[in-house]
Amino acid sequence: MSDTKAKGEMHGCIVCGKLYQLIIAYDSNGKYIGSKVMSAGGKEVKGANRPLVACEKHTEEEIERAVLKVYGKQNQEDDD
Repeated sequence: MSDTKAKGEMHGCIVCGKLYQLIIAYDSNGKYIGSKVMSAGGKEVKGANRPLVACEKHTEEEIERAVLKVYGKQNQEDDD
């Protein structure tokens, strides 16, 4: 049985650094499950396997470049 934990965290936009409040879900082992942006103007960065947020005004290309710059190429792991 999985014991999911949720907690509030502040994260900066991956492109420009503007702060957003997120609710983040972790499984019982502390592995990231998903998140929801609670602040207006932000959106979750999908497919990063970590809690990332970006401003809604940034293009997908800007976001992808910023993720690549900060974290390098992302491996799409499927731990089912």
